Amino acid sequence: MRSPSRLRVEGLTVRFRLPDATVRAVTGASFEVRQGECLALVGESGCGKSVMAHALLGLLPGNAEVEGSAWLETDGAQPVDLIAAPDAVLARTVRGRRIGLVPQSPATHLTPVRTARAQLAEALRELGNPASADDLAERAGLRPADLDRYPHQLSGGMAQRVANALALAGDPWLILADEPTSGLDRPLVDATMDELRRLADDGRAVLLITHDLRAAERVADRIAVMYASRFVSITRADAFFAGPRHPYAAGLLEALPSRRFTPIPGRPPELTRLPAGCAFLPRCDRATPACERTPELASADGQEVACHHPLDHPLDHPFTPPEDPLDRNAAR
Repeated sequence: MRSPSRLRVEGLTVRFRLPDATVRAVTGASFEVRQGECLALVGESGCGKSVMAHALLGLLPGNAEVEGSAWLETDGAQPVDLIAAPDAVLARTVRGRRIGLVPQSPATHLTPVRTARAQLAEALRELGNPASADDLAERAGLRPADLDRYPHQLSGGMAQRVANALALAGDPWLILADEPTSGLDRPLVDATMDELRRLADDGRAVLLITHDLRAAERVADRIAVMYASRFVSITRADAFFAGPRHPYAAGLLEALPSRRFTPIPGRPPELTRLPAGCAFLPRCDRATPACERTPELASADGQEVACHHPLDHPLDHPFTPPEDPLDRNAAR
């Protein structure tokens, strides 16, 4: 019996060397995504989510330093370490074929002087897929007439569907969706999430990168939370929305309009000046001197949480912002 396909990331770290600073964009990330599953990666802007996506596809700039491994194990193909593999291997065997990318702001990723049909037909030809552009468009919810439009003639929803169709052109096993709902209204967000869920249910895997918790709730099997370059929580989606154990994850949830609508005070640290220990310490009402040591992911009643003081009863005691998030003594 063949083992199920999966993406297995271990200790992934990404740094960018600048003339006068180092950007620590991703630090020690370890997770996996299995066949038929959608993992949603959430967190505030600038925490390293999109850098993670670019690292998996080998699309980082020349000043990036990458450590760790990211094994793509798919049925019928040799496992490949996406981090160690040469760019030629990624271009020939991974991008588009084993991993399909749904980019942020899809309209800006389409060639403005070519119709959607021409771009889909080229992708199919280059990836060796005998299907027609019309076949691919139908799977993505597009009409044949829509394909004869140029990108500036497409609505936001139509551009999103073209991007989805392009991501499927090589029949990839893993769909990497990087903020695919930016700029879309709620009905289009829901439709996009439903399409991603259908792809997972059909036997693919989906890694959804988003800041939209409502979208994640609609589609995800598990939720991973990033803060200041680190994974701080990985848990089942139902457990997350019932009450996450990590104070930062609880704060994200309580900031939703459907919850307490209470923002997390303060700001995340700059990735060029990450503090020692728990990066969430200055914003957390549960901080103690122990938090000056960096916490590692550990099981807390079924949730993987990187916190010295996880919430004991999330439903009864939701995250409460500290009175002065900049005063560490007040937090203690």
